[in-house]
Amino acid sequence: MMCEQHKIRSFKKIILLISILSIGSCKRQIKSDIEATEVKKFKYVDKVYPLLDTKNSRWFYFSSASRPFGMVNLSPDTQINGAWDSGYRFDIDTIKGFSHIHAWQLSGVSVMPVTFSEGSEQAIYTDYYSKFSHKREEVSPGFHRIILERYQIEAAFSSTKRVGFHKYSFPNGGEKGILFNLNTILGPCENSEGKLIKIDDKSISGSVVALPTHRRPKPFKIYFYATLNKSIDDIRHDRNTGNYLLKLNTNTKELFMKVALSYTSVENAKQNLEAELPHWDFKKLIEESKEEWNDLLGRIEVTGGSSKTIQRFYTDLWHSLQGRRVISDHNGAYPDYTGASFKIKQLPLDKNGKPKFNHYNSDSFWGAQWTINTLWGLVYPEIMQEFSSSLLQYYKDGGLVPRGPSGGNYTYVMTGASSTPFIVSAIQKGILRDHLDSIYLALKKNHMPGGIMEKAGYEHDTNEGGGLSYYLENGYVPYPLPDGEFGSHQDGASLTLEYAYQDWTLSQLASKLGYKKDEVYFKERAQNYKNVFNPASGWMQPKDVFGNWSANYDSYQYRHGFIEANGAQATWFVPQDLEGLANLIGGKEKAVQKLAAQFKIAKKSGFTSGNSHAAELHPEYRRIPINYGNQPSIQTAYIFNQLGRPDLTQFWSRKVIDEVFTGLNENTGYNGDEDQGLMGSLAVLMKIGIFQMNGGTDEDPAYQIGSPIFDSITIKLHPDYYPGKTFTILAEDNLNSNLYVQKMKLNGEVFNKNSINHSDVIAGGKLRLQMASKPTSDYKN
Repeated sequence: MMCEQHKIRSFKKIILLISILSIGSCKRQIKSDIEATEVKKFKYVDKVYPLLDTKNSRWFYFSSASRPFGMVNLSPDTQINGAWDSGYRFDIDTIKGFSHIHAWQLSGVSVMPVTFSEGSEQAIYTDYYSKFSHKREEVSPGFHRIILERYQIEAAFSSTKRVGFHKYSFPNGGEKGILFNLNTILGPCENSEGKLIKIDDKSISGSVVALPTHRRPKPFKIYFYATLNKSIDDIRHDRNTGNYLLKLNTNTKELFMKVALSYTSVENAKQNLEAELPHWDFKKLIEESKEEWNDLLGRIEVTGGSSKTIQRFYTDLWHSLQGRRVISDHNGAYPDYTGASFKIKQLPLDKNGKPKFNHYNSDSFWGAQWTINTLWGLVYPEIMQEFSSSLLQYYKDGGLVPRGPSGGNYTYVMTGASSTPFIVSAIQKGILRDHLDSIYLALKKNHMPGGIMEKAGYEHDTNEGGGLSYYLENGYVPYPLPDGEFGSHQDGASLTLEYAYQDWTLSQLASKLGYKKDEVYFKERAQNYKNVFNPASGWMQPKDVFGNWSANYDSYQYRHGFIEANGAQATWFVPQDLEGLANLIGGKEKAVQKLAAQFKIAKKSGFTSGNSHAAELHPEYRRIPINYGNQPSIQTAYIFNQLGRPDLTQFWSRKVIDEVFTGLNENTGYNGDEDQGLMGSLAVLMKIGIFQMNGGTDEDPAYQIGSPIFDSITIKLHPDYYPGKTFTILAEDNLNSNLYVQKMKLNGEVFNKNSINHSDVIAGGKLRLQMASKPTSDYKN
């Protein structure tokens, strides 16, 4: 009996030892996998949480293996059908491919590493999806690693601006390959006419056509050139799907593949690869990518918040550099689809033969006046200059400055001439300095008949939907428009407000350049906002073509004369003349009371219409007077500042931050429409406590001062654009309860204004704020 028990105990010990060794082996394997891609730590980039709000993702929203504004944005797709709720969606557990392009109205070149048996090769073209687990996933700016559970393949990615770098680790045994899904639905559009040819044993090239969408009216051809570090055994083409399978040697354990893109030719794709990724060092590339991100994120240094608050801040800042994508090649070649036929054009080169700027694909600049205008203009002036130059290149090619170009062509996304405030802001801040008269004439064209202002949303073939003729003749755009439905967003009251603001920004440039008649003309047009204010209701309100106010008006009715907003939200869209608006309401005190009442109501709903853009149409969520989930009313907290109540700006901006821009999880983050960095930029500005009400478009633009959430904020000024080295905001005694600015000093001198001029900020120095739990006066909230 004792002997038997001893045997049992010995057997158990052996089993336990085997288990321990097995677990240790697993741990070593996992550790080994991580070590294979482990890179040095970075101060800023390692704080970014890329999975923020990914349950509400849209095609261009999520980014992992990408450089800032990179042509390549290589990441897993868990949902591929539709521009919304697509791309990488956190709550979907199935990988449907790894696409290289996630851009505004563009997608393409989806690949999938696979294993299969000899008899199941044909089925792999239509049955290749794989489950995955977030527990075995690594994501950071510039890098993504995932395990395809179906195949037990570890797939890792990084990139340069125009080249995606793949690393695949295959299991032992079985057939191995890489599926190129060139003919498929991918996000906003269908990919078609996919072709792939073998160049040599390790290189392939090909092309695919992104078919037109409702927003992008022309087909767009995408070229690629790829090379592997190991030979391709064979290339199979499936006639039914039109897709291709690269068959690999069955002994392949680890494989590297570089895929370079171009929108002009295979030759330029190959040049992009040779210029940007001449080596095969995966770890080096990850470090290079992280360094690029880290340098940009490090332009703002914040201290004094919790680790979560700081992590969310750098995630917001990272988002501000997302979405919009390069379309030009490394050598400056770019696609021009603005004319009747496709042309390959060349960007201007500097004395060293390098392009002076990149050309871009971009969603609309609608709402940019309160977001990237300010952030880019102060922190990233070189980016603002690049985008301005790109917008003006479209003018040279197609005759109009676009408001949202895609595929080298106009999309007419959203409304008005939203690029005007962006470019005027760049000029007023000294970022654009040359050819200002030519730029003015280009912008002016958009504000006149035949320009982009008169085109409604996605109005590709006509120019009736924007109602500009009524605006010029009667001083407002009627709703409904009597001429018919020609496009989207034909909401006359909003169009009137937008046109008036944009006209004012153009008048500022006319003034700067000495065009006195134009200055007067556009300033007069900027007063047209008054024509859609109804004194009887106290709100901005639609008018019909006969001048009649809409009957039974409900200021909370969504999208009734207002674009992605209701009348309560849109009433405050007069950034060029808030004092004039206050006078219409009955004076500053009444205006303050009215707006404060709206904030109190909006607070009950967390200041947003649900937690996604689609929720704005929900009967419960749309009846909100202030919505920080979409652009039309995101300036409202700072209106108090200009109506003589900075304490209310400080109070309500902090409340909005707490409710809307504080979370750090996959389910929420921006609570609505994060249009290519706009809401990320807004979050950054509110958290550092500066804002530009008119988009920074007047002479020596002013930054309104809010209530920063950090103890110290240091902005590193770009030496090629600004004379100062750093501008620091110090918030002393900055507790959660101390949200009011009681005293201020600028460079040691008492400072009593509610705003600070651009010239003072870029000179460098320190703005010291004494924070307190009560405002300086006996104001009541």
